[in-house]
Amino acid sequence: MYGGKEAGARASMAVMGAVLLLAGCSSAGGGGDERDGASGVTRQPGNPDQFWVNPAGSAAEQVATYVKAGRKDDAEQIRKIAERPTGEWIGPENPEREARGFTQAAQRADRAAVLVLYNIPHRDCGQFSQGGAADGDTYRTWIDGVARGIGDRPATVVLEPDAILHLVDRCTPAGLREERYFLLKEAVTKLKSLKNTKVYLDAGNAGWGHPDQIFQPLERAGVDLADGFAVNVSNFYSTRDSVAYGKRLSAKVGGKHFVIDTSRNGNGPYTGGKADENWCNPPGRALGESPTTKTADPLVDAYLWVKRPGESDGTCKGGPKAGDWWPEYALELAKASG
Repeated sequence: MYGGKEAGARASMAVMGAVLLLAGCSSAGGGGDERDGASGVTRQPGNPDQFWVNPAGSAAEQVATYVKAGRKDDAEQIRKIAERPTGEWIGPENPEREARGFTQAAQRADRAAVLVLYNIPHRDCGQFSQGGAADGDTYRTWIDGVARGIGDRPATVVLEPDAILHLVDRCTPAGLREERYFLLKEAVTKLKSLKNTKVYLDAGNAGWGHPDQIFQPLERAGVDLADGFAVNVSNFYSTRDSVAYGKRLSAKVGGKHFVIDTSRNGNGPYTGGKADENWCNPPGRALGESPTTKTADPLVDAYLWVKRPGESDGTCKGGPKAGDWWPEYALELAKASG
């Protein structure tokens, strides 16, 4: 539901591009914004309240493509995505290299990287984003690699979108459920042993169900050890509804804080078509609030763009594979955002 099989290769290329671009820049602690020569994408320096903008992401490449083609208006629309920080989804093959590359590039810009870890065994219950680690030991090795890559550099981690939800709805096979709880708790423990890493366990969205259904699984997965939980990952529920959902859930898990994915929730959820497919590449959606730690509620640590706007949810409504860049959809999101 959330990512794609090609995420690892794209992440590796983005890491190399970002590091090479930043290596050629002067110190990020200086004055005005820096821009990549091809796309003109801003790499805003020096503000510790903001997250890192990857100057080599798919949106930045699309800006450069549109500029070269003379499509200046479309380039400016996509710039709304390219110049904002989005989550970097760590692939299965090179977790240490990718995590190190993203966090080093972010540190050079005096920012924190936002990383999304999505590799739990039997990921997405065999649906659009099927895959994940082959078994528990493979997953542990992968998490260890991510942790080594992050080191002491600042990072905000969203841990395993949908992994707990699929325990609650029993999509996860019975023989894997206990192991999944252990793996999630071990991952939280490992990541929180790092000096400057914040960890948020995925906890569904305002339209999925009542907090009574998820708070105990969230506790079993180690939310007490984490900084909190994440809501609305890759979904479209409004920030207002997401805050309300998160606050109800927080009250059941010891007042834990949370983050909200606002990447595509500017127009709220889609209500047309089949109810069980409303989450997949819905038309007429818009970008939401820009990523920031300055939010509308003290329990909300940040608005994040966890899902990268413009990447497909899956092969539905004419979309490419889950996680693949879809420029037409990205353009629609940006244009609808005003």
